[in-house]
Amino acid sequence: MDQGTRGELIGRLAEAITSVTTTHPLRVAIDGPPAAGKTTLADELAVVLRAQDRAVIRATIDDFLCPRARRYRRGQYSAEGCYFDAHDHAALCRVLLDPLGPGGDRRFQHAVFDGDADTPLSPPAMTAPADAVLLFDGVFLLRPELIDRWDLRILVSVPFEQTVDRARDRGTALAGSTADTAEIERSWRNRYIPSQQLYYATARPADHADIIVHNDQIQRPSWEVRSHPSIHGM
Repeated sequence: MDQGTRGELIGRLAEAITSVTTTHPLRVAIDGPPAAGKTTLADELAVVLRAQDRAVIRATIDDFLCPRARRYRRGQYSAEGCYFDAHDHAALCRVLLDPLGPGGDRRFQHAVFDGDADTPLSPPAMTAPADAVLLFDGVFLLRPELIDRWDLRILVSVPFEQTVDRARDRGTALAGSTADTAEIERSWRNRYIPSQQLYYATARPADHADIIVHNDQIQRPSWEVRSHPSIHGM
């Protein structure tokens, strides 16, 4: 286990990404529970890699949602619904992960659904350079349906209880009041945390991660390299 500043972590992760060689765009999963800091981490990595003249594709699981009626067919607070019904993994593989993978034509779409409008999206297809990096953040990325589609797997780990605090703080900051605090608390306690517990019990993401980032101290994170042969020098 190593520990350092935020900048040191981002630099080490960028080095790890650069050290992995593929004949197709490098597909990097940045997995973790809600409010763990996945999106922020992916955005920080994108800045560093682009400064090194690496082509970066940023995408998120939030743009691969299923329609609301399907997401909540088991109930608004169903953990099983969150894990099994929330995301369109077939579309994710079809339009993004497989085209960027071995034998793919590198023509991809970065989104298929607008969660706010609850409507499908069909952005123009783009062609990725062969040496591009896909930085893809989201929940449940190391599940069996997706595990073989990633070339590098990063798991952002934060105690579940701390994610509740972060979600509550974030919701208050966005709304400008504490009006939604009870709803955030209920969603986390009944849907999001139990769905993560289900995920950890069945998919065991920590066993499949190449790098685990312990992000409970955002400005003083720690990290460990688990299994990827290209990055043991990190």
